[in-house]
Amino acid sequence: MTLPSATTVTRLLPFMPEVGKCERSLQELNLMWRMIEASAKMHCPREAKTILPTVRATREGVSQLEQELVTSLVHEKTNTALAEMASKAQYIIDIVVRNLYERTADVGFLATDHELCAFVAGLTSDAAAVRARLASYRSKYSVYDEILLLAPDGRVLAQVDPAAPIERSMDPLLAQTLASDTYVETFRASDLRPDKREALIYSQRMRHPETGAVTGILCLCFHFEEEMARIFHTHRDLSERAIMLLLDAGGSVIASADPLWIPVGGRVPVNRDGSTALRKYAGRDYLICSVESPGYQGYPGPPGWQGQVMIPIDVAFGSVDSSARAGLAPEWIDGLLSHAPAFCTPLAEIIVAANMIRRVVWNGQVMSADQRGDLEALESILEQISETGARSNTLFKRSIGELLETVLGSGMNDAEFASHLMVDLLDRNLYERANDCRWWALSPELRQMLASDLPERGARMARALAYIHGLYTVYSALVVYDCEGVIIASSGPCGVQRIEPDTLAAVRALRSEQDYYVTPFVASPLYEGRPTYVYHAAIRAPANENAVIGGIGIVFNSAVELEAMLCGAIGQQEGVQAYFVDRDGAILASTNPARPVGSLLDGGSQLMTMPNGRSGSRLLSHDEQYALMAATVSHGYREFKVTDGYTDDILAVVVRSFGAVTAGPATLAAVPPLLETATSDVQGREFGTFLVGGALFAMAAGELIEACSAAALSPVTMAAGSGCIGILALDGRGGAESVWVYDLSWLVSGQYAAVDGNAQVVLVRNGTRTVGLLVGDLHGVGKFAARDLIPVPMMGQERRALISHVIKANQGELLIQVINSASLFELLEAGEGQQCAAA
Repeated sequence: MTLPSATTVTRLLPFMPEVGKCERSLQELNLMWRMIEASAKMHCPREAKTILPTVRATREGVSQLEQELVTSLVHEKTNTALAEMASKAQYIIDIVVRNLYERTADVGFLATDHELCAFVAGLTSDAAAVRARLASYRSKYSVYDEILLLAPDGRVLAQVDPAAPIERSMDPLLAQTLASDTYVETFRASDLRPDKREALIYSQRMRHPETGAVTGILCLCFHFEEEMARIFHTHRDLSERAIMLLLDAGGSVIASADPLWIPVGGRVPVNRDGSTALRKYAGRDYLICSVESPGYQGYPGPPGWQGQVMIPIDVAFGSVDSSARAGLAPEWIDGLLSHAPAFCTPLAEIIVAANMIRRVVWNGQVMSADQRGDLEALESILEQISETGARSNTLFKRSIGELLETVLGSGMNDAEFASHLMVDLLDRNLYERANDCRWWALSPELRQMLASDLPERGARMARALAYIHGLYTVYSALVVYDCEGVIIASSGPCGVQRIEPDTLAAVRALRSEQDYYVTPFVASPLYEGRPTYVYHAAIRAPANENAVIGGIGIVFNSAVELEAMLCGAIGQQEGVQAYFVDRDGAILASTNPARPVGSLLDGGSQLMTMPNGRSGSRLLSHDEQYALMAATVSHGYREFKVTDGYTDDILAVVVRSFGAVTAGPATLAAVPPLLETATSDVQGREFGTFLVGGALFAMAAGELIEACSAAALSPVTMAAGSGCIGILALDGRGGAESVWVYDLSWLVSGQYAAVDGNAQVVLVRNGTRTVGLLVGDLHGVGKFAARDLIPVPMMGQERRALISHVIKANQGELLIQVINSASLFELLEAGEGQQCAAA
């Protein structure tokens, strides 16, 4: 990743209180290590010579970490904020473009309506009937606030909105529409909508039903202000830190989530390249993300329109109010942290730094264990090393927890927002399908042909359906059937001749033109046996609205359209999957090939029972991965699924995986308390302690050389069951160039431990022999009186026990198993360990 420059860090750091706190803590630690190093050099340079390199290495490591970690944290927080803003800006423009795509299809279809064309051509004169027909259309497509029919000279022949009567228009869009073979999209002030600052109008010319001559113009006026208010309300920033905008090509605001903050009509700075540079607006610095639409179904959207999110820099990096880790097992958190390099670089850096600091402190204590004696000055230095090391560990542990909370909380919020978008896209899309089937069922041509016994009626209806299908590409087929369920016409091959009896019965029972029926999401004969929704409406006799003579079925192309919604919401994010599921967890659409349509999505039982419109998220193990799962339950759109009597609860689910479930290092889990060691005037022995499989073990400090990171371990294939896991290069340390490394977990329990970059290798010496032991984590170094060591019984006659004593530490509240080095080497040289030792 490209890290921000020093200038950028300096500029942004004051607005990141958590990062600033971390920086100050690191500076304090650096100062303390400098003081320890200086004190050792001044007061006991000869006695402290073995630990000075360790102290210096620690101090340099803290200093380097201070610079690198702060820079990385600034980068991480800035990119996280920009990514969230970019997602919201993308959602704004995508929702708008998808909605307007439907308008382009609507105007093309309605401009060919036989009754409307006949009226505009002067073949009929019943204006009241035409107004009623237009009102019927708007009652189904409630996204329009006005529909007008105009003569070529601009005279208004009919309109729906009685509150704003218009007699004539001089708008240039009329001439443009008359000269166009397709729809015309206009967004600006217009005398067609004189009460609006700007109007979004879709117009298309109309032709004489018999001669084909251009006779008039249809104008559909989109209720732009209402629709944008719905979008902003549905996807608003609940923290009220950011503002969502819709801009035109020139950067002027055409819709604002908060007009009192940024008004419509003003110009704002834009940022299309994702830059972290701050932009100034009204005297205040902002982070800004601007996103254009990639288009939908070949429709690019109005030229230059873009979604934009702006957030003032002084509130951009507020803490995420989250309790993401609450209730999670420490082992789960530790396992997740083992994958930190894959999902959060700064978090991984803190973990590595914590391990490094803990290791060098432990090494310093081990190296000086035999030199303490009565040297009070050295004893004081070592106590300071221990205390400062403990402070370092506390700082890192807190930093790891806080940053993990931020990462998980932000990730859960982002996933919830994405799921909210997906379910909103679904409801909006299916709202259009419910509208389409009801309106097309009112087509005079389809009604007349279905009621007739003309031999060519099937062919004529098929041509009409093919024309409609060409405008509305989200369907796989459109069919018309009679009252017996026999399919009379279709827009293409449908594979069957009859509608299923239960569907036919439901259609025949529909009471009015406002009613419709949707098949459950199951395998449909009209969709090659694949599951989908089929929307049906009753076709009624031309002269009798109460007589159902058949129906129309429109087959939603769910395999393509649902997956496109999911992919559009999550993009190409690695490790992220998205689903549409029902209340039982049955999958309707999936971006995960391993979980196809029809299978079940597990792990989300708590989310599946949420009320409609509610979003939620949780952390869990899913498909053997550490993951977060977020979901939103469908809530309907306008009257669809709200007041029209149709219910079909669908959940949009987002799953983000972090890595395979594994036994992670003890990073945040509850670890044993610090050792309470004997005072300097008490005779005793010093031991180094470490963790193996969550249990504490110890070895005499004089037998320990140092601890190294297991990251340098070179795996070597050895005989199964030997316990030897590889070789570690030492560069002459400990009197050897390299050592064999054994898994201490296998030696004491028969189970191998996970080997990763966070594990530690402890070097042990016995005479002239040196080996490495893989341990889970380092603990401490302490002196214990003889009375604190309890011998354990021998485990066998042929060889001595590996565990020789148990230490009662911390006044008997902490038990530590002592490994006898002589027994350890005997075990390695005997039987299964002989091959490794000899190698």
